[in-house]
Amino acid sequence: MRRPFARAMAGALTLVAGAGVAPLAQAPRALADGVVIGGQPAKVADSPWVVALASRDRFGRTRAGQFCGGVVVGPTKVLTAAHCLGENVLGGPVQSVSDFVVIAGRTELNGGDGREIAVSGARVNPAYDPFTNAGDIAVLELREAVPAGYVLPMAAGGHPGYAPGADATVYGWGDTSGFGDYAYALRAARVKVLADEDCVRAYPGDADGQYQATTMVCAGAREGGRDACQGDSGGPLVAQGKLIGLVSWGRGCGRADSPGVYTRIAPLIGFVGEAGRRG
Repeated sequence: MRRPFARAMAGALTLVAGAGVAPLAQAPRALADGVVIGGQPAKVADSPWVVALASRDRFGRTRAGQFCGGVVVGPTKVLTAAHCLGENVLGGPVQSVSDFVVIAGRTELNGGDGREIAVSGARVNPAYDPFTNAGDIAVLELREAVPAGYVLPMAAGGHPGYAPGADATVYGWGDTSGFGDYAYALRAARVKVLADEDCVRAYPGDADGQYQATTMVCAGAREGGRDACQGDSGGPLVAQGKLIGLVSWGRGCGRADSPGVYTRIAPLIGFVGEAGRRG
């Protein structure tokens, strides 16, 4: 079984032990590997809104301290999973991570291109439930603006990208196999948005978690093999040019019977806007 913090931190789990961070507590299951497992190399130049969350102080210099993913939705605004900012992930409150940065414009984590932009503020969705993982979203404010071309629009309710069978792509630098083979370069995987009934059957409310259609969307491949995984949490699920979800949780990585579960963006657009107004 995969729990949200486990998946969120997959890419950083091996780094945490060497970075003196407190062990991760078990919480709701973490995302499968929607981008890394069964994915292909991707270039940030083709998807500039994909960013990495990093702290070398907390997670070491390997892979530039990357521990979660994110997506640019405004010149100074990045969305990620709320569970990525938990104290049992960061080893303390967000404000205690002095070198917390968002890496933008960089395909290879250890490359010298792109920018590392300091995070000046963070707001977790007040309705986020860490036990069910409902409302798993947080807004990061950047100290410096990124180019307007980096911004990915959010899909409102009724957007065709949410329809069952819609093609979608998930992005990240996480585990590419489900066995701790973390990527140094961005990867992307094509998945299908699944019907809510299929997601409820996969996660009916047992020990592996419960799918809630009002706040979640799930996607994968019927035969398995394409999914998100540890280290991908907070990364974007994109359909028809718009953001429809954030990597949140799942059971295993790339399993045919266990699609990845994502935070549904449409019902949270208001929170994102409000978080921006509050700075």
